[in-house]
Amino acid sequence: MKNFSKIALASTALISSTAILTMESYATEGYFTHGAGARNKAMGGAGVADGRDATAMIVNPAGMVGNGSELTVAISLFSPKRKFLGSGGPGFTPNSVNESSETLFGIPNIAYVREIDDTSSWGISIAANGGMNTNYRDVANPTCQFLFNMNPPQVPADNGPFCGGTTGVNLSQALISVGYAKQMGNFSIGIAPIFGFQMFEATGLQAFGGATLNPAALTNNGADTSTGFGGKIGFEYEFSEQFRIGGTYQTKIAMSEFDDYAGLFADGGDFDIPSSIQAGISADITPDITVNLDYRHIKYSDTPSVSNSSRIMLPFGSPDGPGFGWDNVDVIKVGAEWRANDKWTLRAGYANNSQPIDGDDITLNLLAPGVVTNHFTVGGEVAVNDRNSLEFGLMYAPPESVSGIEVTPQGPNPGHFITAKMNQFEATIGWKLKFGS
Repeated sequence: MKNFSKIALASTALISSTAILTMESYATEGYFTHGAGARNKAMGGAGVADGRDATAMIVNPAGMVGNGSELTVAISLFSPKRKFLGSGGPGFTPNSVNESSETLFGIPNIAYVREIDDTSSWGISIAANGGMNTNYRDVANPTCQFLFNMNPPQVPADNGPFCGGTTGVNLSQALISVGYAKQMGNFSIGIAPIFGFQMFEATGLQAFGGATLNPAALTNNGADTSTGFGGKIGFEYEFSEQFRIGGTYQTKIAMSEFDDYAGLFADGGDFDIPSSIQAGISADITPDITVNLDYRHIKYSDTPSVSNSSRIMLPFGSPDGPGFGWDNVDVIKVGAEWRANDKWTLRAGYANNSQPIDGDDITLNLLAPGVVTNHFTVGGEVAVNDRNSLEFGLMYAPPESVSGIEVTPQGPNPGHFITAKMNQFEATIGWKLKFGS
């Protein structure tokens, strides 16, 4: 058993290292993922009061207790479709559809929980928090040529949505946690310090060169990295064998600045990871059927670079300067699990979140059009033997769009409108290994 534990921990370290290097960005509830691991994702992200496997380390660390020792590994193939359309008079966005070429990402997820005794456990996990990724092609843009020919020139003489050729951003975030949970009668509590790692890159934003404090730190500076620390605390309380409540709070993760993009993000490149809370109830309708209902709140206002309006009349990169204009997000999640027999378990879920993006800020949000609000999920688990099982999950987010008047670095352009549209697909496969008592 000791040898196997060492192998499991070594595998965790290896996959964690790989995950940091390969984790790409995506957007679901704003830019937070809708769930963690194959089981939780298949139930729409519901289950904060229903920890039954090692993934509880990520969802609610209090749920680690009582499930023995376990390793779960999952990979999600995520496919977001992002595009925008300009319409009306002349503008930065031509009157044609421009679709992001980046449409498939691999998102790893891993959790390892080790039972200490009957009432306590510890664990380690790595998960994606979410992110933003777009890559729009270099389309002909007469507006860029017009602004270049002004005296003095307003932008470089190039094409693309923002006069810098191929345009887009890439934000990738990984959260690594080590946690501990303790059960005291019907009450369990868990804590998990979090190390955050993120990378960011922007290209093609030359049109904003005259609207920033630091033009050299605005765009096309390659990938920059940022690190920081935060934490999560959670609880579960069992009223009876059939009914439980639970909740968790994740602090804001204070991250170091993106120095190479200090001319884009407010406060000189500051980009903290927002805080969030999630609370819910779990009920065993029958011994084999469990239903979960959760509420989640993501406080994007913790991060001025995300929440500040893009119309703030200050240069990009300045103290409390312009951002993406995102609102805080509220999410309702419902999920169900049917343990049909000793071999098969089936799951389904639905999540609905408020819209984070307003039409007034649509121009800058072409770079990060996280506009979807509905997520439909299904999945299941099949036991291979007493210790091993395979899991799967599917998610579909129907098309959503947000429209508004284009706002250029020179001001609003009332005759030109922009519509940003997004839909998503995701397929998750996972492996679960139980060991120990």
